[in-house]
Amino acid sequence: MLSFSEALQIVLGAARPLDAEKVALRECLGRVLAEDVVSDIDMPPFDKSAMDGYACRRADIRNPLESVEVIPAGIKPQRTLGKNQCAKIMTGAPVPEGADCVLMVEQTRLDPGGRVLFLGKEADHHIFFKGGDVRAGEVVLRRFGKIGPQHVAILATVGKVQPLVSRRPKVGVIATGDELVEPSQFPPPFSIRNSNSYQLCAQVRAADSIPTYYGIAKDRDEEIDTRLKQALKENDVVLLSGGVSMGDFDLTPEIMKRNGIDIRFDSIAIKPGKPTHFGVAEGACCFGLPGNPVSAFLQFEILVKPFLYKLMGHDLRILHTTAVLEQDVSVRPSDRESWIPVSLVSGNRAMPLTYHGSAHINAMAEADGFIVIPVGSTGLSRGTTVRVRHL
Repeated sequence: MLSFSEALQIVLGAARPLDAEKVALRECLGRVLAEDVVSDIDMPPFDKSAMDGYACRRADIRNPLESVEVIPAGIKPQRTLGKNQCAKIMTGAPVPEGADCVLMVEQTRLDPGGRVLFLGKEADHHIFFKGGDVRAGEVVLRRFGKIGPQHVAILATVGKVQPLVSRRPKVGVIATGDELVEPSQFPPPFSIRNSNSYQLCAQVRAADSIPTYYGIAKDRDEEIDTRLKQALKENDVVLLSGGVSMGDFDLTPEIMKRNGIDIRFDSIAIKPGKPTHFGVAEGACCFGLPGNPVSAFLQFEILVKPFLYKLMGHDLRILHTTAVLEQDVSVRPSDRESWIPVSLVSGNRAMPLTYHGSAHINAMAEADGFIVIPVGSTGLSRGTTVRVRHL
């Protein structure tokens, strides 16, 4: 039985980068860059005013200034400023030759002759200088970074209208179990609705990947085998939920092996999620996830999601914060670490949620993250400083 860190290392070590494709600028949000992005221009491309005011020579600011032109944004200045001259200038407009500062319009007034008087004590330059932010040829975005809204703005600024990005992983999702019915059905006696597949498909989409649902496979060798064969052909990753434990009808591990999947591990020292399997085949990788929904949810978040991003070349950064435990948490001593869902309240306080175990998916409705109780511990006391791993 591996520790979580050992399991994660094995999973990430098996990731092989996917190929790349170009996408339209409007469609690149959330994608992972497959190349460095270089600016084709200086930014700003010219000396421009940072505000509305008067462009002038700093040496003249204590003298009355003659305004010789008005410069709107996008228009080339027509005059070179001489001694005791200024130009009224708008925010973003090019600074005229001869000027080395811009006086804020709020710090000026006009004398009876229409000349501009500076009322401030000191004058900042209030100019964004050419190339002050970026020089042409400079790298503005690095390969394997995930594109957020601010990065879209940078891509637009440098004219990268079709950025090269990593292909999104295709992920097949299969549920197994005689007890499962689709959510549209009212469960007959001793049956439950299949929540795992819809949860996993949503998690796949949230990880900027593409899910395909292959339905429910009853606990029959041929049903699981048929769906797995198809999913392995059509996807980069396959997620099987259920049938990975030690029961008479837990058929998934043997069927995985029969389909050429080299099982790299079959248990993790973590609660919930001990019987998680991971294996590698010729063209795809496969996770066998526990059937209980909290187990499946957690194992996706801590193993599958980092793996999907690694396929795209991106090292997923997990947000952790320090908080103070709001209530006692008690667990049975175990050879596995226990992951407990919590909500964050009043800033830096962690409230353990009512949690009945790995089947209690409702506990996740208010969860902001998990805390970890170490192997062998009986719990944590109120007031303990804990590390919260955010969802």
